[in-house]
Amino acid sequence: MTAYKVKWQELSDVKQELAARDWFPGTSGNLAIKVDSNPLTFLVTASGKDKRKVTEEDFLLVDEEGKPAEQTSLKPSAETLLHVEIYKRTRAGCSLHVHTLDNNVISELYGDKGFITFQGQELIKAFGLWEENASITIPIIPNTAFIPQLADEFAQHISGDAGAVLIRNHGITVWGRDAFEAKKWLEAFEFLFSYTLKLASLRQLQGTN
Repeated sequence: MTAYKVKWQELSDVKQELAARDWFPGTSGNLAIKVDSNPLTFLVTASGKDKRKVTEEDFLLVDEEGKPAEQTSLKPSAETLLHVEIYKRTRAGCSLHVHTLDNNVISELYGDKGFITFQGQELIKAFGLWEENASITIPIIPNTAFIPQLADEFAQHISGDAGAVLIRNHGITVWGRDAFEAKKWLEAFEFLFSYTLKLASLRQLQGTN
């Protein structure tokens, strides 16, 4: 099996797993996986597709500018330039972008602050932080419909071969050295978002009783 087919199947497996969690409402979200580094090519989800279905048109190969690298009628996902910035600046092998209710609410609650920090949670170990009472901070950047501008802002917060950025009222983008690491980071952050919101809600209820 060629590297292209292996990467296609790997990304398809991730898509199916995230779709089962209903993390692609209204065809939102996009996924990417690097196929080659020199020259840079990667598979990215095709725009406007129902990601709960598995088809031969789920992904297309794009180049270092996020443009189709082969003849196709498919269009790359709108946020393909975000993936381009990740692969140009890191050794990441996979990047995932999803719009969930929890990450949108968290990004709005903490958007004015520009970041949210989590500390003392067991799931922080998923980020390779094992020390007692460890913390991790995720930046929150403003949203804009003009993707090149969004990509420029996003690029300022890319550091390391694994990481994450929240876009206010838009979604989260995570990346890792491979699909496993990227998915692990995504799952861990989504857990922390959900935990934070549920805990705040319960505390508010207790305060009103």
